[in-house]
Amino acid sequence: MPGRPLPPGLDVLDPQLRAQFEQRHAATAANTASTYAALFAKARAMELAFARAGGLLLAGTDPTGGGGVIPGYSNQHELELLVESGFTPLEAIRIGTLNGATFLRRADRVGSIVVGKDADLVVVAGDPATRIADVRNVQIVFKQGVGYDPAKLIESVRGKVGLF
Repeated sequence: MPGRPLPPGLDVLDPQLRAQFEQRHAATAANTASTYAALFAKARAMELAFARAGGLLLAGTDPTGGGGVIPGYSNQHELELLVESGFTPLEAIRIGTLNGATFLRRADRVGSIVVGKDADLVVVAGDPATRIADVRNVQIVFKQGVGYDPAKLIESVRGKVGLF
């Protein structure tokens, strides 16, 4: 959408894909006749109204073919966008975690931190419950009980995301 900055995480993309991403972003930014800004505002208001009316809003960064989706980074950005749209940081975190588990009928096993549940965790520095941007301060990632260094994870895929 015009007026939005380039997202973080471009360095993980395959160089050709990164170049395409940057070209598309520049073309979008230059399109002063774009209707996307108005549509984006309406979509955000609709999501907020839907959730406030009791709807179960889910988070997900599906690839659309239009670019703009960088694995991991886009999920963080989606939470930030939810807060920009009027959700509290805690509501955004719930939408990004427990709501999906609820929809999949797995909330009894995953989706929140409760004794006895399975948990893959991302530990961050800061307090994303009050400052959603802190979701970007990842210190360690736990998957199936094993802790991973996020810097090493990112380095292992740098320049490779998007390869077939």
